[in-house]
Amino acid sequence: MSFSDKSKGVQIGCQGWNYKDWVTEAAGGASVFYPRATRAASMLEVYARAFTTIEVDSTFYAVPAVSTVEGWAKHTPPGFTFSLKLPREITHEHALRGGAATDVLSEFCARARCLGQKLATILIQLPPQFTATPENFAALSEFLPLLPRDIHFGIEFRDAGWFTESVAELLARRRNVALALVEGPWVARERVWQFAEDVLSVDSPDFAYVRWMGARDLTRFHVVQRRQDANLRAWSEMIKRLSKRVPHTYAYFSNFYEGHAPASANKLKRLLNQLIVDPIDLEDQLSLF
Repeated sequence: MSFSDKSKGVQIGCQGWNYKDWVTEAAGGASVFYPRATRAASMLEVYARAFTTIEVDSTFYAVPAVSTVEGWAKHTPPGFTFSLKLPREITHEHALRGGAATDVLSEFCARARCLGQKLATILIQLPPQFTATPENFAALSEFLPLLPRDIHFGIEFRDAGWFTESVAELLARRRNVALALVEGPWVARERVWQFAEDVLSVDSPDFAYVRWMGARDLTRFHVVQRRQDANLRAWSEMIKRLSKRVPHTYAYFSNFYEGHAPASANKLKRLLNQLIVDPIDLEDQLSLF
């Protein structure tokens, strides 16, 4: 099965790729993820041998240069996709308000379009302090129409007050904006799932966006340190239900979920009967050291 075939259904990946803890340390030692001595500059290319999509965290901190975005596209195969996090200047510093946020949005979307067909989505990650007040609801209502129609957006709420009928109706009017379904400490999983079902029953977008987070109490990311097998089995069933209603699902794991994002992503791939590729097995074919 090719990357392009997989992109028609569920694409599974990690939140970031440049982690030195993912590099196998010793010859003949236990496999981590990247072959031994893989350089940072080569990690994306190796990562793209194993997974078909990536969530880019660095764009949360700054609008990337054109050359950077074009480099991402150049070093990944056809059918590979990127989801970019919207800069925090828009979501956290300006709280979706004002001309400055609008200007950054326009610049960022122009850069994102440099990915062409490899652009999956842009994630609007709102902070927990963006609570469901009338003022913030008004800001969200004014911001969503500014989003260009040619780009898909996922929106992540970290306050349970947003999971209401009025918000479901607001999102339903924007068919290129999907609720991000997040496993995390902010909103109970069951409430997120029910809200997703409510939105889909009104007017579903043509994609879904899923993220797995975890307590930020780990200092290394080389192995699974807290197993979430039962949780992942439940999510796999949810994703199967989603796949009956939307043609594309983008799913991304944090290292903090279990301790090692590639292992978590491969667990979900197994549950969904997807092919698993270990870059270590390709070491003899790679000239990336």
